[in-house]
Amino acid sequence: MGLSSPDDAAIWRLSDEQAIVVTTDFFTPVVDTPYEYGSIAAANSLSDVYAMGGRPFLALNIAALPDHLPAEISSEILRGGAEKAREAGVVVAGGHTVKDKEPKFGLVVLGFVHPQKIISKSGLKPGDLLVLTKPLGGGVTTTALKQEKVDEVHVAEAIEWMSRLNRDAGQLAVEFDARGGTDITGFGFLGHAAEMAEASGVSLHVEYSKIPLLSGARGYAERGIFPGGAFDNKAFCEAMVTFDEAIDEPAQMLLFDPQTSGGLLFGLKREKLDVFMKRAEELNQPVWVVGEVRTGKGIEVKP
Repeated sequence: MGLSSPDDAAIWRLSDEQAIVVTTDFFTPVVDTPYEYGSIAAANSLSDVYAMGGRPFLALNIAALPDHLPAEISSEILRGGAEKAREAGVVVAGGHTVKDKEPKFGLVVLGFVHPQKIISKSGLKPGDLLVLTKPLGGGVTTTALKQEKVDEVHVAEAIEWMSRLNRDAGQLAVEFDARGGTDITGFGFLGHAAEMAEASGVSLHVEYSKIPLLSGARGYAERGIFPGGAFDNKAFCEAMVTFDEAIDEPAQMLLFDPQTSGGLLFGLKREKLDVFMKRAEELNQPVWVVGEVRTGKGIEVKP
């Protein structure tokens, strides 16, 4: 897998039993605290390996830092990334830094995956249930933070979710033979769902009432506090989406809201649901069934 598909990472087969997963990601600060920024950036970078059904094992830092940035801030960013990588069982084996006016940080990540257990965006099948593993609303919450209009409780909640690894979510997807999946990041829920629907040649039916949201997200949406990327996402994929008339504009826009280090979205065979929910509880991994895969094209969102 490489440039010919819209998948989250490149995969190179090493043998019949093993393939290597390669990915990279980095971005500017989404929160004000350097340690949490580093931790979120690392979790986000690792996520693409989990989304492909793999397990990361090695990483390299990528950092662009201003000359005037105090050393204690730079070190906290790197410490946040290193400790999140260690939580994932990943070795950070160096990296590279350059000077820049605005901080940027992330990782190059290598992982392993069995060639027969790869999860791709093209693997959804009619009848699959759609499972989401983190709530939406990170984009509006961090935008409210930038605009100094945020409740600190909402910031703490967003940081907790963004810092959470998708390791257990990825393990669940692999254990239950998910073949179609992705992580929800910059294109928002509907942007990434549209990629999967198109790549898989199916339609998606989503129930809005089952979509989990961060506790402050609806309030910020009603005030029109959205990152610019939300409107880009809407323009990109709204032609594929049909909303029920009962779903108002703030709710619609939350489904286009860009996420940082969001959860996984994958297909689950319906007959495995009960055992799947029990296993998710054992792993302390939150999961929400938010819709289903059907024949046809596009995405339909119902109340």
